[in-house]
Amino acid sequence: MLDRRDVVKTLLKDRGDLLVVAGLGASAWDITAAGDNDLNFPLWGGMGGAVTVGLGLALAQPTRSVLVITGDGEMLMGLGSLATLAVSTPKNLSVVVLDNERYGETGSQKTHTAFGVDLVSIAKGCGFCRLRLVHSQGQVSLLREDIHKINGCLFSVIKISDTNADLVLPPRDGTELKNRFRKKLLGKLAMHQN
Repeated sequence: MLDRRDVVKTLLKDRGDLLVVAGLGASAWDITAAGDNDLNFPLWGGMGGAVTVGLGLALAQPTRSVLVITGDGEMLMGLGSLATLAVSTPKNLSVVVLDNERYGETGSQKTHTAFGVDLVSIAKGCGFCRLRLVHSQGQVSLLREDIHKINGCLFSVIKISDTNADLVLPPRDGTELKNRFRKKLLGKLAMHQN
């Protein structure tokens, strides 16, 4: 099984102007551990919302690559968002699910993926054409290259170990996170909209 921090560090290496949305909990800590960035948008309390936030960004910024990094528990909670995403077909959005088969926020109980629920097959059934199931670090590197291409919506599941990593917390102030993200994304235009 892969180490979550190594996976995220690889995905975000030389990221350029990639917009990154992270789901609740460990995903937000992982992107922060890889290097806090003004173009990171970690969701602090919106479990199940990472994919829909990423979709909104992808539709609003069609020339920018958008990456959602979330966990299997959050993805299971928001399965309906996969159907919406597949129907919307943004060309610039990639979703990466870090699947440790655990609900890390509530005590590491097993998620449904531990009992055979296949998120890649669910995404395929929703209509995704670009799908990946990742088991090796080499596959992570190839996935990283694919994320930066505006080539159609991409859905990936990366199997990771269920070991916990140290907390590396992003800023907790939601207004601060929103403002820094908007300022970096929109530049001077954002300053006039505040």
